[in-house]
Amino acid sequence: MTTREPAGYEADQRRDDLSAYARYLAAMDASMRQKVALTAAHLLCEGRVADMGMGSGQGSAALAQLYPRLEVIGVDIDPTVVELARRAHQHPNLGFQLGDIAAPVFPPESLDGVFDSSVLHHVTSYGGYRHANAADALAAQVQQLAPGGVLVVRDFVDPGPGQVLLDVPGDDGDDGPDPRSASTAALLERFAGEFRSLSAEPGFPLARVDLEPPGALPAPRPGWRRYRLAHKHAAEFVLRKDYRADWEAEVKEEYTYFSQAQFEALFARLGLRVLSSTPLRNPWIVRNRFAGRFDLRDTSGARLPYPPTNYLIVGEKVKAGQGVAFRLRAAEGGAQQFLRIEHHQDRVTGRVFDLAARPHPTLDIVPFFFAGETAYVLARTSYPRPIAHACREETPPLDGSGPADYLAEPLAVVQTEFPVGHTVERTLERAAGVPPAAIHRMIPGTTYYPSPGGILEEVRSMLVEVEPTFVNAPSDNVSGFSTSGRIRAIEARQLLRAAQVGGLPDARLELNVYDLLARFGLPFGPWIGDEIPLAEAR
Repeated sequence: MTTREPAGYEADQRRDDLSAYARYLAAMDASMRQKVALTAAHLLCEGRVADMGMGSGQGSAALAQLYPRLEVIGVDIDPTVVELARRAHQHPNLGFQLGDIAAPVFPPESLDGVFDSSVLHHVTSYGGYRHANAADALAAQVQQLAPGGVLVVRDFVDPGPGQVLLDVPGDDGDDGPDPRSASTAALLERFAGEFRSLSAEPGFPLARVDLEPPGALPAPRPGWRRYRLAHKHAAEFVLRKDYRADWEAEVKEEYTYFSQAQFEALFARLGLRVLSSTPLRNPWIVRNRFAGRFDLRDTSGARLPYPPTNYLIVGEKVKAGQGVAFRLRAAEGGAQQFLRIEHHQDRVTGRVFDLAARPHPTLDIVPFFFAGETAYVLARTSYPRPIAHACREETPPLDGSGPADYLAEPLAVVQTEFPVGHTVERTLERAAGVPPAAIHRMIPGTTYYPSPGGILEEVRSMLVEVEPTFVNAPSDNVSGFSTSGRIRAIEARQLLRAAQVGGLPDARLELNVYDLLARFGLPFGPWIGDEIPLAEAR
């Protein structure tokens, strides 16, 4: 048996598969890296995954290259596209299949993952703009998922009802009919007459706002024009206003068909537990196509945020009888008995601060192992955390992400009077089926404070090297709910990439993975998020 030593020890530093991974990732453009990271964050290390409507097959090939333990199958309805993809991308764990993504392609419960990337709006647009087509397609895909499998949808999202004011330049082109040379304002007026051009009645209402009482609203910029239209139509326009070379094809499609709330409700009806629901804003698009290119306001003149450039929702198929979401209600009965509440008063101001604390210390256990040069961690995924739901209802996230009812996290346990080693051994055997004999060593990890403003809690972590095990099994019932999540092996850098693009709501697992890789002198992998400019110290 061989184990890897932390940095500073004599250790094998070969990086064959890691450098290959870095090369694969560097060869992708930023959009593809984001797609892969957001998708793979919720996929198993092993299993069968269908990339629905794969088009060129580039995304399918990227998943297959980066995750050789996955069997990736690209699906498309066009036989020519399928044949071209087969010729262009050949890997032992990659295949392509002809099929309609809106109908059953695989046997029931035969897939561990389904990925729909910017494809469902084609199902609605070329199906009479019937939004229910997307729901029907997702229902068919859920039937092909095995319990515990995940459905990942990356597409556009309807911003919701209501009217808005959209200011756009009228002096950045001409007023002619050619979309390639028209000003943005002229293009918007054209778009209002031909949006959803395949329907019997294309277009939508658009009103130019010319005269307003002085001071009633902020005036448009010089040379710009103001229009009143539905929020949805404003989003549809700004998302495609720069695709002028293929304008006639673009106006056939309706990008947005469900709002975020509608997506989440549909997933619940289909028996999917929402693991992530996040509007995405591509930083490059925001900088180069949104900022300074239009102004979006509500009808009172208040600025509105830029519309999401994409939206991601991930659902896990649950067994019959298991819950898919939490509903909060007032507590019944007497006061809780588990948490301890302390009250502290500022002697100067008299202000009272409340602190909640557990009666015992908290220990985060992070089992890990190496397969070749690749580090894996055993994480508890889809673990119910109603407190996270409550916090988000009280203070909605700035990024508009949806409920985080079920999280990916370390194995969190209460440290009682028993020795730490005893707690670790007992937890791993119960939760992950890892016997004490399979534990190589325990390495004290980092210490952190989850919420120093309101919770009196210091959490310590323990990094535990174990025998390689690509476990994917239900956790023992420790949550008090119908599920306690699953214990599964996840490639360590996969978790970091997911966190970099907003796919990992809880930070504790991310923090421990950075600590783990640093201790063993392993590279973190390429940063795939947006660049973060840092001001130089003076």
